Amino acid sequence: TAVDANGNSASSTATVTVLDTLNPTVQVQNIIVYLDANGAASITTADIDNGSSDNCSIDSLRLDITNFACADTGSNTVTLTAVDVNGNSASQTATVTVLDTLNPTVQVQNIIVYLDANGAASITTADIDNGSSDNCSVDSLSLDVTNFACADTGSNIVTLTAVDVNGNSSS
Repeated sequence: TAVDANGNSASSTATVTVLDTLNPTVQVQNIIVYLDANGAASITTADIDNGSSDNCSIDSLRLDITNFACADTGSNTVTLTAVDVNGNSASQTATVTVLDTLNPTVQVQNIIVYLDANGAASITTADIDNGSSDNCSVDSLSLDVTNFACADTGSNIVTLTAVDVNGNSSS
């Protein structure tokens, strides 16, 4: 509205378009996750988000990777993306360190071996192992004693050791 010196006035309307063109501020944190008994781990945006914000408000947060398996042990880069209520977006990366700290499960069976004509017998891990397993996989099996002679007639205790692909072991 405009008024001149004589009191005459006129009015007109205009449209004011308000735009939000500012991207959200994405704040992330690095985390460590542990594989479970099934060799799996998962994360959510809340695990990685460290106070992301926006001048209006954030509509959504999403991660490009949320599930991890044995093949992911070590450092993994994930991307957290924030989208505000006006469609502006920004992303930031974080490191998810995946660890396997579960020892293998060792299953053994008792066996009988017979000395040969030379008074000797030997066994392998396959003879003693009875289905040892691990959440990722067993890398190696070893026995502390594999050869027997006449002096060993009777019961003998042997120890089967399983080591998984991530260096965890049990006997």
